[in-house]
Amino acid sequence: MADTIRPTAAAAQVNLRAVLQLVAAGRLRCSEATRRPAAATVAAVADVLDGGDFYPGEPIAAFAWPLLVQAGGLAELAGGRLQLTDRGRGALAKPAATTIRQLWRSWVTTTLLDEFNRVEEIKGQRAANVLTSVKTRRKAVATALAACPSDEWVTIDELFTTMRRRRETCPIVARSERALWKLYLIDPQYGSLGYSGHADWPILEGRYTMAVLFEYAATLGLIDVEYTDPDGTRTDYHHNWGGDDLDRLSRYDGLLAVRLNPLGSYALGLTSDYQPPVDTTTPQRTLKVLPNLDIVAVGDPTCADRLILDAHAEHTNDRVWTVRAGTLLAAIAAGHTLDQFVGFLTERATHDLPTTLTTLVNDVTARATSIRDRGVVRLIECADPPLATLIARDRKLRTLCTLVGDRHLAVPVEHESQFRNALRTLGHTLTSPAG
Repeated sequence: MADTIRPTAAAAQVNLRAVLQLVAAGRLRCSEATRRPAAATVAAVADVLDGGDFYPGEPIAAFAWPLLVQAGGLAELAGGRLQLTDRGRGALAKPAATTIRQLWRSWVTTTLLDEFNRVEEIKGQRAANVLTSVKTRRKAVATALAACPSDEWVTIDELFTTMRRRRETCPIVARSERALWKLYLIDPQYGSLGYSGHADWPILEGRYTMAVLFEYAATLGLIDVEYTDPDGTRTDYHHNWGGDDLDRLSRYDGLLAVRLNPLGSYALGLTSDYQPPVDTTTPQRTLKVLPNLDIVAVGDPTCADRLILDAHAEHTNDRVWTVRAGTLLAAIAAGHTLDQFVGFLTERATHDLPTTLTTLVNDVTARATSIRDRGVVRLIECADPPLATLIARDRKLRTLCTLVGDRHLAVPVEHESQFRNALRTLGHTLTSPAG
């Protein structure tokens, strides 16, 4: 492939919202053990990325986004599926640049993933006492990135030279002979990195630096990148045994140069605010909302916009979504708020919203708030109404239970232990139900 120059800031802000909408729709799953995205999740993210991933069929940004939103506290796992946290729902209404700055800062200190693990051709990384602290290494890369001249291209090899000269790096391994011998290419004996000259800085620290920059800094839009096909681009590992049989040492080998952009300067704390060169946050008016509650796409809605429409309306035709009371109730049940949906339509509609829509939204909102989930309770049955009233009015017990009918008490499960203790001081105890 020819060299590609890719500005990333505008796309990253669009992609952030698209990924959060995927999470809201319940489309993303990750391993409970490693929290890494499943293959179907990577594919779903790749489908909504503005301009696609950096390489077709080679997940970089599509792999990074599910991890970034977890590390930043925007999403959490529940039964193997990502769901938005309160912070994640709030991020949908905030400027994307502010959230991206927070995501980068969270990523610098996370232990969710060691990016060096993504350099799969270097084996033996799981051996004990081999790799150094990932937070220390990542902080070193962040420091080196912050020292790059703003809005100027720096080749990867120039960056490597500067990092080594300024000692803005941290060893990948504890540079002991024993640790190096545990890492290898292809074969643990013949391909060991413990041989003299086989663990040069570009092979270990350099590949780690490229992984952080390409997969996380570029995905978040902090750096613009120039890159090419990773196969055959770097040959610095060919002198290692078996190295000349590998087309590349990592998927990041094609990264040629980086440019710290204004969003990156803002995220790194080098500037106090961020002003995009174009208003990437102003949505295009691509929708027409009809009185019959059909929403017609008269332009090209973004992937994120389509996800919002799918969450609140039935997709009845290629460019038509139909809003119904049932679709709005389902959206509320999934954690969406109708105020945000109305705001979304107001920003994207080519005209004022019809009264039929606002009337339906108001009616559904009233219905949704008329019945509330107050949590799980334990139902306590008393022998007679006077005893139930006595307990419900006791100074200590009245804050721990609610009288239901004339001889039943509802005790929130989080208060059960306190309720039992206070009940004993009143001269009673709670017996378990018959088996």
